[in-house]
Amino acid sequence: MRWPPWSSNSKEDTSKPRVPLPNPKYFPSPAKEWASPNWDILIPTFILTSTTILSVHVYRSFLRRIPQAASISGSFFRKRSMFGKVTSVGDGDGFRLFHTPGGRLTGWGWMPGRKIPEGRALKDQTISVRIAGVDAPELAHFGRPAQPGSQEALDWLTSYILHRRVRTYVYKRDQYDRAIGTVYVRRGLLRRDVGLQMLKKGLATVYEAKTGAEFGEVEAKYRRAEWWAKQMKKGIWAGKNKAFESPREFKTRTMGI
Repeated sequence: MRWPPWSSNSKEDTSKPRVPLPNPKYFPSPAKEWASPNWDILIPTFILTSTTILSVHVYRSFLRRIPQAASISGSFFRKRSMFGKVTSVGDGDGFRLFHTPGGRLTGWGWMPGRKIPEGRALKDQTISVRIAGVDAPELAHFGRPAQPGSQEALDWLTSYILHRRVRTYVYKRDQYDRAIGTVYVRRGLLRRDVGLQMLKKGLATVYEAKTGAEFGEVEAKYRRAEWWAKQMKKGIWAGKNKAFESPREFKTRTMGI
């Protein structure tokens, strides 16, 4: 035993195995580690973050269901369209739409949880749509009589689009909380402009208003269709010209609007 205890003993020192010091090249300094990023971690993290952000953007922009017209954001107008199923037809130029973004490709109508409701379950879940650029004869409202041709327009529109899937290019939301837009429906292999078909058949007139009329890019086409229906005495144009009263004139006379 050595004394004092802190004195060295060369024999004991040499008898113990020496632990080799670590090679500095395998243990870089913290500064060097910070300067050299770990790409094995950073690249997957970047991909995951970017994918998450893109998925959220795609969902909000294209796959988020819009329950009512009041939920349509201002950035949607004139840039986007809505695809959905017509659940009811209220008059000759308006209906209610259950929005199904992505259609059957995203499972609407066949995938569990993507069924289109019926009856009372549709309350507060549909968008009121007003077909842009056309004005159909007025049905009876609040004790006022129906305008001639109104029932014919309603019956035709009901048979043409009810329970069908349509695409609506939305231009704005009006004071009655309706989405105003041009509406297309597939009939066979062809995509038909619903408003244009109504004008051709003499079931409506081109929409005339002091302000706020919306046509998108089809006003000239609509006016040609109305002119042709007049010449051919179609629908509401079948009577004598002097006796004809347009929907706009009828509303002005009976409702003061």
